[in-house]
Amino acid sequence: MIRIIGGGLAGSEAAWQAAKRGVPVRLHEMRPTRSTAVHRTDRLAELVCSNSFRGDKLENAVGLLKEEMRQLDSLVMRVADATRVPAGGALAVDRERFAEEITAVLEAEPLVEISREEVTEISDSERLSEPLIIATGPLTSEKLSSAITTFVGRDQLYFFDAISPIVLADSVNYEKVFRASRRTRSKPESTDSTGPGCSTDTEGGDYLNCPMSPEDYRVFYDALSSAEKAEVHDFDRTPFFEGCLPIEVMAHRGVDTLRFGPMKPVGLIDPTTGRQPYAVVQLRQDNLAADHFSLVGFQTQIKWSDQRRLLRLIPGLEKAEFVRLGMIHRNTYINAPTVLMPTWQTRNRPDVFFAGQLSGVEGYVESAASGLTAGINATALSQGREPLAFPRTTAIGALAHYVSHADPLNYQPTNIAYGLIPSLDEPARGRRARRQALARRALTDLKASGQVAKDRDGTVSAIVS
Repeated sequence: MIRIIGGGLAGSEAAWQAAKRGVPVRLHEMRPTRSTAVHRTDRLAELVCSNSFRGDKLENAVGLLKEEMRQLDSLVMRVADATRVPAGGALAVDRERFAEEITAVLEAEPLVEISREEVTEISDSERLSEPLIIATGPLTSEKLSSAITTFVGRDQLYFFDAISPIVLADSVNYEKVFRASRRTRSKPESTDSTGPGCSTDTEGGDYLNCPMSPEDYRVFYDALSSAEKAEVHDFDRTPFFEGCLPIEVMAHRGVDTLRFGPMKPVGLIDPTTGRQPYAVVQLRQDNLAADHFSLVGFQTQIKWSDQRRLLRLIPGLEKAEFVRLGMIHRNTYINAPTVLMPTWQTRNRPDVFFAGQLSGVEGYVESAASGLTAGINATALSQGREPLAFPRTTAIGALAHYVSHADPLNYQPTNIAYGLIPSLDEPARGRRARRQALARRALTDLKASGQVAKDRDGTVSAIVS
């Protein structure tokens, strides 16, 4: 049997990978016995931040990672594809249906036992036939955090993360807001819209856009700069993850930082004026019913009373009603290069694995990918076989190599990027051609690993169509 602590994306994916290979799993999830500051339900794989899985094209490294996971029969990718909502070139999901379907599949799986209890200790005895996967995520409970600190033999690192607000769609003023997706000649590495420097698709009109004039922007910026932050403890010396900075942190870096980050107007034309706005706030559909929209890149730690006042300064949101306001929470992670091998096993105990954000990756897809690999390798270990390190030429292998080989003195969680994948001996000319060639090599090498399409029956009946 394989034990998995944590029923998030990584833990759920690991459980699926083990069960479909015929190994029984006990999946421990402490909710609803004990909840967290940000979870709202007891469902497995609940998404508490964005509903976006970021870019879905092979020209983006996260798109390649998703395709590799599909080739490896990822449950997370199956359900994400089945519950997707319009988001241009990104893969975004209806967060409620996504969690419901993941939960339904694993509850129906006879080889998965879901134990609703908090685990607070790590066994001292090594059991190669009964490996343990720790995938408790960024909100690991205090007691288990203490046990993990003792286990790894050093203090954990941690950073604080923030959540974007969600607005009720019928409270938006559509006379001021226009629907469009960005139209740009080139796109940055990531098409996730949760952080600065992000982009959306080149076709369609999947986003609601709130255009701002220079005067609108200045009023908003001044109000943002003076807004009162929520009271926090021990935050001052704790770094935020650069890919998910609160808007007020970005604003303090300069008056135009937001206009070159989440509020950039590039590629958007306001049909009312026929011109590009000075700045823009984008709203992304958050569920299939299209009655909830999240504010792209607007994660924040501002007090809720000030948030309402501030966000209603945005053109089109003057009378907005908020389903959820932004908030901040602690994200905990280990110093992975000192702890993990490329198989996601720990260096001091081969029967113990870490996966998900706790293991030192950033992002939904990366977390699920680490759980996928941990599930495959825990299965191998329980069956007396050698765990597998995927080729570095694949996105899934490059991510594992990064977390196990990065500089431990300056370690920070990362998203997958093509820069983590070794270059071709004879790279093609042009970025797009190079990335397409890297993707072809990756998928070829993944197939050669012998792990592709090893499903018991090829179907998951509980997944929605």
